[in-house]
Amino acid sequence: MKKHLILTLLLAFSYGAFACTNLIVGKKASADGSVMCTYNCDGFGFSGSLFYSPSGRHDKDELIAIHGWGPAHEGQFVKQVEYTYNVVGLMNERQVTIVETTFDGRLELVNQEGLLDYFSLMRLALQRSSTAREAIKYTAELVEEYGYNSSGESITICDPNEAWIMEIIGKGEGRKGAVWVALRIPDDCISAHANLSRIRQFPQDKKKSINSKQLNKINKPEVECVYAHDVISFAREKGFYEGSDKDFSFRDAYCPIDFENVRYADARVWSFFRHHRSDMDQYLPYINGEFDICDGLPLWVKPEKLLSLRDLQHDMRDHFEGTPLDMTADMTAGPWGMPIRPLPMHFSSSDSTDYFRERPISTQQSGFTMTCQMRSWLPDDVGGVTWFNCDDADMVAYVPLYCCITQVPDCFRPENNPRNEFSFESAFWMNNWVANMIYPRYSMMIGDLRIAQNELEDYYYKDQKEVLKAIEKMTPADRHEYLNKKSIAYADRMMERWDKLAKFLIVRYNDQIKRRVDKNGNLQRWGYETPGYDQQFIDAIGPSTGNRYKLNNVIERRER
Repeated sequence: MKKHLILTLLLAFSYGAFACTNLIVGKKASADGSVMCTYNCDGFGFSGSLFYSPSGRHDKDELIAIHGWGPAHEGQFVKQVEYTYNVVGLMNERQVTIVETTFDGRLELVNQEGLLDYFSLMRLALQRSSTAREAIKYTAELVEEYGYNSSGESITICDPNEAWIMEIIGKGEGRKGAVWVALRIPDDCISAHANLSRIRQFPQDKKKSINSKQLNKINKPEVECVYAHDVISFAREKGFYEGSDKDFSFRDAYCPIDFENVRYADARVWSFFRHHRSDMDQYLPYINGEFDICDGLPLWVKPEKLLSLRDLQHDMRDHFEGTPLDMTADMTAGPWGMPIRPLPMHFSSSDSTDYFRERPISTQQSGFTMTCQMRSWLPDDVGGVTWFNCDDADMVAYVPLYCCITQVPDCFRPENNPRNEFSFESAFWMNNWVANMIYPRYSMMIGDLRIAQNELEDYYYKDQKEVLKAIEKMTPADRHEYLNKKSIAYADRMMERWDKLAKFLIVRYNDQIKRRVDKNGNLQRWGYETPGYDQQFIDAIGPSTGNRYKLNNVIERRER
């Protein structure tokens, strides 16, 4: 009798995937030799939590029932493999990490009859793969055998030695497979994607590249590009491309650009690159839709200085500060410099003038955020760390969780993070409680959050050295138990600190004032400040309201 395993996929991720961000760092571009990648999983209507799948051995006739979002596939299964790896979040016990952003592209290429959506693919690959190259191979084989039913995806695939970007899109109704390209990011470079296809021309020479009919060669170290054998011929068949093979651009064929998808998506990539290179403003015409001057960003760049993990986490909190797109720098930021905006992306004034808003890396609708660190010089169980939390990256402290853990901290468990009910046991709701107090009075209140955020992250970073010392003489079993307890303790510490912060904020900023604190940060019994508005908002009052609030005008009338 066949044993059926169920791969449960939360409907929530269909909302979250639409607007996500991945940042990627090669091992020679990082300060400590780590391969790193990030994921802001952004979407309204769901609460973030931490996925977990235990390792296990399986019978040869075992099957996995697929329950994704979209059409029901009752009675449809994927063959199981002999061994599956422990998966925590989106990193497995071998430090293989897979994250994504959705670019949609040509929606006529969605095939509702395909069995596997992108998140099914990601999780199946994580459970089966010991390297990034294996994950690419499994992904290609799975869509070929079972079909693909999502729209276009950019997928980051990393291990302790390599970082890859893979872009994939379906073939439309009646065509089971997908077309795709995967490129290895140079070790000394950084890359990113954020809801827009990023791969244009790619190498097709026999030395560095193989196609999907040659997947048995994927582990050759000289291979830096893998692609579907029909990725170009299919584009010609559909009328998406007419030129030579060498000039073929995946992005231009399968995800044509316009001002909106560039400004809302590639602007985030540009801002990340701009943090680490001083010459990125040459691409501003592209970000502004002047495609006749510039029609794209480089897929990767070499940073001027090596990135630390904390640099990368700072990048995840970006709102275009210090750029021409700065969301805190004009009156649309409101009275207190709020760096977020309500939806919709487009809106109209009463005189029917149409406007748009910016879309930064950090955004209020994040369900969860993570920065993933893979370290080749350490044992896998301690080398792979997912720095994780629920909600907006700007408003949370990243909590380190080791890839070997077999117990999810209570505050990150799905059952403790209900979508429609506040819970003090929920990391998502505790973080949202704090964030939604701060958003409307951002410049007034954000300093107190930064104190708590830095306090926690300083502690976590410092404690990593103690962890490495502590495990030096432990057996693997003892290490796993120790790292389990450490990860849980880190999460508990975060929840305790955020509870303290939330209660502090409601007292300090009650009724629009700001109570004074002593040198230790404790609230004073007496004394308060009236912070007033940000200067840019004050400067906009006159042009907007005329003489209504102009004090000199009132005095002059009285004197007359």
